[in-house]
Amino acid sequence: MLRKITIAAVTFISLMSVSAQKNKKSQLEKPKLVVGLVIDQMRWDYLYRFYDKYGQDGFKRMLNKGFSFNNVMIPYVPTVTAIGHTTIYTGSVPSIHGIAGNDWTDKTTGKNVYCTEDSEVKGVGTNDKIGGHSPKNLWSTTITDQLRIASNFQSKVVGVSLKDRASILPAGHNPNGAFWFDENTGNFVTSTYYMKELPNWVNKFNDQKLAEKLVANGWNTLLPISQYTESTRDDVPWEKPVGTAKNPTFPYNNLAADFAVNKGVLRTTPFGNTYTLKFAEAAIDGYQLGEDQITDFLAVNIASTDYVGHSFGPDAIEVEDTYLRLDIELANFFTMLDKKIGEGNYLVFLSADHGGAHAEGFMKENKMLTGFFDDGLEKNLGAELETKYAASKLILGIDNYQIYLDHQLIKEKKLDEAAIKKSIIENLNKDPRVLYAVDLKEIGNAPIPEPIKSRVINGYNWQRSGDIQIVSHDGMLPNYAKKGTTHSVWNSYDAHIPLIFMGWKVPHGESNASHFMTDIAPTIAQFLRIENPSGNVGQPLMEVLGK
Repeated sequence: MLRKITIAAVTFISLMSVSAQKNKKSQLEKPKLVVGLVIDQMRWDYLYRFYDKYGQDGFKRMLNKGFSFNNVMIPYVPTVTAIGHTTIYTGSVPSIHGIAGNDWTDKTTGKNVYCTEDSEVKGVGTNDKIGGHSPKNLWSTTITDQLRIASNFQSKVVGVSLKDRASILPAGHNPNGAFWFDENTGNFVTSTYYMKELPNWVNKFNDQKLAEKLVANGWNTLLPISQYTESTRDDVPWEKPVGTAKNPTFPYNNLAADFAVNKGVLRTTPFGNTYTLKFAEAAIDGYQLGEDQITDFLAVNIASTDYVGHSFGPDAIEVEDTYLRLDIELANFFTMLDKKIGEGNYLVFLSADHGGAHAEGFMKENKMLTGFFDDGLEKNLGAELETKYAASKLILGIDNYQIYLDHQLIKEKKLDEAAIKKSIIENLNKDPRVLYAVDLKEIGNAPIPEPIKSRVINGYNWQRSGDIQIVSHDGMLPNYAKKGTTHSVWNSYDAHIPLIFMGWKVPHGESNASHFMTDIAPTIAQFLRIENPSGNVGQPLMEVLGK
């Protein structure tokens, strides 16, 4: 009898074990945490330009263990920060998701509209000017929104950046939090859109005064300056110095004093990246991200690369040093994720919101086509229109390479809008700095080649964009970038971005096939088995999905 009971017990235990194994296999596997790393103004070629100087555990870890897409392009113009982050996380384009620039001109009032400004919310931990922001101008859902919806809002989502827009737009409409840098205090802050007061963990982080400590010893090169052979000489006339430095040359010894007066100086140093990643780590602990089986999402923007790039241009030692230091910080960040989440339990993607043009001075010195496409442009066009139509200020402004007309004034003066547009376009097309000028309402019929036409169409939001699109010649910059550089155009230097996936279920490999920034969000959706964002136009990247 005892033997029969024993056999029955063993059989029961075996059956239960088999059932448990089947149950385990029948459960949907997902990563514990998704981390989006969007590096501001990172050109694709930086992965390889500085490759020999990178360590093994930062960018090289992603390249050697992850899956890299080498031919990812931005499918719209203008190529600017707010649109880039929005497009990555919505899989959509400005025509649909509504973010038509970092800012745009209100066609009714003529006033400037900032992409995340919201007069109905107040700052938390800061004043209302710094904190009065929300995603209200964003029309489409994000992949982070979709994760929240799919999990019945059990998944936790957090956005982190030095820039308000680069934290708010990726985090979506209903995250647990979005935090950005307050250059008045040096703290991370938020708005009442998200919460009434800063969480204790944020206050504790701010109380450490880490930014002050990071700039205490100034900024000198990580390596002996003679080893920065991928960059131009240190002292060139087209660079802008950091803070109160008289020249754009190393070392920058005044950082501590500059920071005491203006906390914003942190942005234009590699230490802004360190500060951001340390706050991202604090957010992981503060929200307990990745600690259970419900997938969480951390959207991190590395912004100091953009500020340094704007001040110095892609060919500066300062830019190279910033990336070498970022490589070390990424290695530390991945090691932290390994320890806290577990290697193989998290999914990371790394990309950029846009690239950056070579500085005008650099191009000129090296006999490349360059110049300033809009130098005196608005003034000259305005004078011609006034002469022809006896009406001043028919142009509200030029923003995002687009001309905004004053439709109300044109209507009041009973002028022919089509004739005014035609006159402007004819004048622009006579300008040797302009490649194409086109009526945005007639872009479909415009005699301009692909991919320029499609990118202009994708970037045209009829409610927020201008009336006439200017496409400048290669190498041309706007007038405000006489020192350093900028971005906004369709050309490869602005539109070719890196994209690497690493971690959970990601095979090692690379692809040279043509893909787009809009493909990132639907790929994440496939990894997580959730619905695409509402305005998605991208396609899943089948190479990395193993299908």
